[in-house]
Amino acid sequence: MRTGTPVYCRIRLASAPAAGNHHDEPSGKRLASLALLALGIVYGDIGTSPLYALRECFYGSHPVPVTRENVYGVLSLIVWSLVIVVTVKYHVYVLRLDNRGEGGILALMGLLTRDKSRRVALPALLVIGVFGAALLYGDGMITPAISVLSAVEGLEIATPFFKPYVIPLTIFILVVLFLFQRRGTARIGKVFGPIMIVWFGTLALMGIRGILWEPSVLLAINPIHAIRFFVTNGMHGFMVLGAVFLVATGGEALYADLGHFGERAIQIDWFSLVGASLVLQYLGQGALLIRQPAAAHNPFYLLAPQWALYPLVVLATMATIIASQAIISGVFSLTRQAIQLGYLPRMQIIHTSSREIGQVYMPAVNWTLMVATIALVLGFRSSSNLAGAYGVAVSTTMIITTLLAGVVARDLLRWSAALAGAITVAFLVPDLAFLGANLFKIAAGGWFPLLVGTFVFTLMTTWRRGRQILNARLREGAMSQEAFLASLRARMPVRVPGTAVFMHRTDEVIPAALLQSLKHYKTLHEQVVLLTIIIEEVAHLSDEERLKIDDLGEGLFGVSGRYGYMDALDVPLLLELVAAKQSLKIPDLDTTYFLGHVTLVVTPRPSGMATWREKIFASMLRNAEGAARFFRLPMDRVVELGVQIEF
Repeated sequence: MRTGTPVYCRIRLASAPAAGNHHDEPSGKRLASLALLALGIVYGDIGTSPLYALRECFYGSHPVPVTRENVYGVLSLIVWSLVIVVTVKYHVYVLRLDNRGEGGILALMGLLTRDKSRRVALPALLVIGVFGAALLYGDGMITPAISVLSAVEGLEIATPFFKPYVIPLTIFILVVLFLFQRRGTARIGKVFGPIMIVWFGTLALMGIRGILWEPSVLLAINPIHAIRFFVTNGMHGFMVLGAVFLVATGGEALYADLGHFGERAIQIDWFSLVGASLVLQYLGQGALLIRQPAAAHNPFYLLAPQWALYPLVVLATMATIIASQAIISGVFSLTRQAIQLGYLPRMQIIHTSSREIGQVYMPAVNWTLMVATIALVLGFRSSSNLAGAYGVAVSTTMIITTLLAGVVARDLLRWSAALAGAITVAFLVPDLAFLGANLFKIAAGGWFPLLVGTFVFTLMTTWRRGRQILNARLREGAMSQEAFLASLRARMPVRVPGTAVFMHRTDEVIPAALLQSLKHYKTLHEQVVLLTIIIEEVAHLSDEERLKIDDLGEGLFGVSGRYGYMDALDVPLLLELVAAKQSLKIPDLDTTYFLGHVTLVVTPRPSGMATWREKIFASMLRNAEGAARFFRLPMDRVVELGVQIEF
């Protein structure tokens, strides 16, 4: 039985273009195609918020009376939240801060590590960034549950007959959704965009219908109504911000999906269709509430004409499935990045597209999300109850993004301290207000995403620290390359035909697997490759940047393969590059890969971690995906040798 898995890659800082230096932006038909696909992937989450956001302001856990003044005030808060948080902060400011074209919290962390002068504050900033990434897992569980459940609840508006079937139908849709993840999004991705065009067009038409009933609702755009709302309602009005924030959830997806679509495609969608459709929809719902206050229990569906109710439920369900698909795919991508950056152990990664390396399926993550999402539906029973759990984690993540973006803008964009500080404070004001309002939701369910985030954060930091300790143990007593080569020259072992590839953690010492092989077999292959995989703190590296090859002599070659945290790892393909650059012969059928299994032996010796964290790390190490499968090694040419480490 395998008792452990070794560590074969390490993280290193990389020189990279400054933030803001994007890849070449697409144009013409390519840009139009990306913009169409981005409608579903990028805007699925925020695009389905009208199903429940305004309802929660007047019918949620902290509702305010449905009066004209309150409707104007809430609408003003909604409109300006979309303008300040989504439009200005994310589309104009944060999207500029790319890591070789990639976005998201982990991309920001990669940019932070390039500043050599901020070594004192860097550890704290990285811890904050890791916690922000961990919180996104709670969002990945709640979004499918609240989105699909809120769409299916429209059947209750049509007739009470469907009320007992809402939860079973929701669970059925979610199960089917997660079952289809293994097929990937490549085949169905092409229909996302057209469906979302219909969805956003429907939102706009419904909104215009409501505005025509009560044109005075357009006055709500004036921010003075938001100020009056707080003055009139006091603390109760502040608590409503927790519901208002629901209109901005999905803002992080804009940044996280930057690498898939590019800044221009994302901005074209927002400024040409999505932003206007959402504003019209919320204004239309507000007009309905002014005209018919009793509609507060579901203003979205009641805004539609009776004949359109069933088609609207179908369309809304399709839109929420697309939104859920985007969130699930985002969690897969985030997990893959965390693995390659050394924050999570290796897991099985299945590439679902031969052309797009970013399209992956992770069975362990998929089934965990499915169980958690179904449990949320069964536990909270309604989208209104789930709204109480939604927002705490997302608002915290947005604050972390604002803080990290301010540091990146100051250090890498060379903004003045005054400018970067002023912009950071300006965005922190609404971010902190939203977080403060969402804190009132903790007892009503907001504890769940915080619990999930804390759990994932503990796993990530434990794995990171455990790897550091384990790697230090592996280096203790290891033989240097110079000493090994000297021993070979003094007493050369029998050389056998073929190539041996030894994967190891550092290029400074000889891997233990090589010493074990030499001890047991008393032979050495004619050609030996000491291979180290290095994950850089940048998203992508080109083939020209990939390799560093050292001819050590005596038929030994030290090879360092450098990858970005979004690049696909493929050792046989890397060796083809090595053979081409070094004019080496590395035939597939005559190459053997040697790996080492690490067995942890717990001793009284202090390790630098608490005992409970040592046990967690040991469990994660035992259950990690095998290196052979993870690095795409040919399974019939892999030899595994045991290595025992005191921990």
